[in-house]
Amino acid sequence: MELLLLCLKIFSVRIIDVSLGTCRTIVTVKGNKFVASLIGFVEVFVWFIIVREALNTDETSILVALSYAGGYATGTYIGGWLSAVLIKGNFGVQVITSKKDDSMVSILRQKGYAVSVIHVEGQDKANEKYMLFMEIDKNKFKNLKKLIKSLDERAFIVVNETREVENGYFPAN
Repeated sequence: MELLLLCLKIFSVRIIDVSLGTCRTIVTVKGNKFVASLIGFVEVFVWFIIVREALNTDETSILVALSYAGGYATGTYIGGWLSAVLIKGNFGVQVITSKKDDSMVSILRQKGYAVSVIHVEGQDKANEKYMLFMEIDKNKFKNLKKLIKSLDERAFIVVNETREVENGYFPAN
């Protein structure tokens, strides 16, 4: 029973510490060094406590190591999920249409997307195309992609995570 409780404790605490590590990395990339430092402090403190306990146990079972590794793997998964849900962000979306299509631009704007349009030339110089630029909340990307593909299944879509946005049009909803 004591081994089972130790394994559950190690597994659970590793989930916490690795999830914190994933969030810390994302917050660092987003440029918030102070918050990342605080998260890092808690992360390493929790890690130290559980590693000390795992290494100082009299248990010789492989289950201790499996709990440690399983907690790490699960923490990585949960940390990624948490960061996607909790950390706000924007995507810069560039779409090259398969043809010049004013109705596509109108529909995107009617749906609340701010669209900047540039006339572009692709491989086939006779076929006029648009390059559409949009800055969106990352949580709206799936819907935008689905809409774009329903309007132009051959559209070429490029997505970049945006670090900072200044000015521009962002609908209230």
